[in-house]
Amino acid sequence: MATSTPILAEPSAARGDQEEAGAKKKGDEPDKIDTENLFGFTEGTDVGKKGEQEILVDTIGRFSKRRDGPGRSGYGAAQPIVSYQYDLTDNFSIEPGLWFDARDSRNIAGVPDKSFGTFNGGSLELKYQFFKRTAERPFSLALQAEPQYARITPIEGQGADVYSFETRLIADARLVPDRLWGGINLIYDPQVARLKGSGEVDRSSTLSVSGTLMAKVAGDLYLGPEARYMRAYEGAFLNRFEGHAVFVGPVLHYQVMEKGYLTLAYSTQVFGHDRDPDFADRAFNLNQFSRHNLRVRFGIEF
Repeated sequence: MATSTPILAEPSAARGDQEEAGAKKKGDEPDKIDTENLFGFTEGTDVGKKGEQEILVDTIGRFSKRRDGPGRSGYGAAQPIVSYQYDLTDNFSIEPGLWFDARDSRNIAGVPDKSFGTFNGGSLELKYQFFKRTAERPFSLALQAEPQYARITPIEGQGADVYSFETRLIADARLVPDRLWGGINLIYDPQVARLKGSGEVDRSSTLSVSGTLMAKVAGDLYLGPEARYMRAYEGAFLNRFEGHAVFVGPVLHYQVMEKGYLTLAYSTQVFGHDRDPDFADRAFNLNQFSRHNLRVRFGIEF
């Protein structure tokens, strides 16, 4: 007696379901690139996996301001920060840091002549990433808040109790898979300083926007341009506009090892305006800002 062979459609359907699930799962996988330290003066959105840790040495240098009369002049200030980052969850990290300060200024308008290096204070960075980048959603958003205490005013280098609270709204995106990333920050930084000795209180604030593009050029090497627009105000709540400046420059990021990286960023002021009548006709704003900025950041994750 002849028997008929049944048509088995279920395995094919099952394979289809598995392929669809696999594709969906792959689309949900997070981006392999960590943008947190990929950019220069612009911050990335990424937070590591729960329990990950990082030791970071981050130095920002500011150089060149307006001279105060004839003769030799110079201005240089560096702020090294040593910090420890711990990822409490996959979306939230904390990063306490210790600040140091080294500077040398001579014959600079509005800045006393001095040369020293010292411990300067500390900060606590809190960062929350709302969602991760994936193949289906190649962009991300984060909020970062950083209360800070310093013993020295950032421009003049005078002894003071300086309290600030830098807040950043951070967005970034993978523009070309495995090739090109972009980031943008909106930054509000109010500051209150009480000068030691006189007790005089100075309140100021800055509002800035920065943006960058980073391209993978070879292996673990990334390069790109960065631009920043900064506005300075008298008063902690953007009370009175004092001046603004535009900075541009290159960024280099190199993955030194699997868990170690080096980021270098340089920016120079290409345009600026100061509302102070004594400097209003000058090409740059060298009262609230310096002419050149350099950032060197090295970190090891574990």
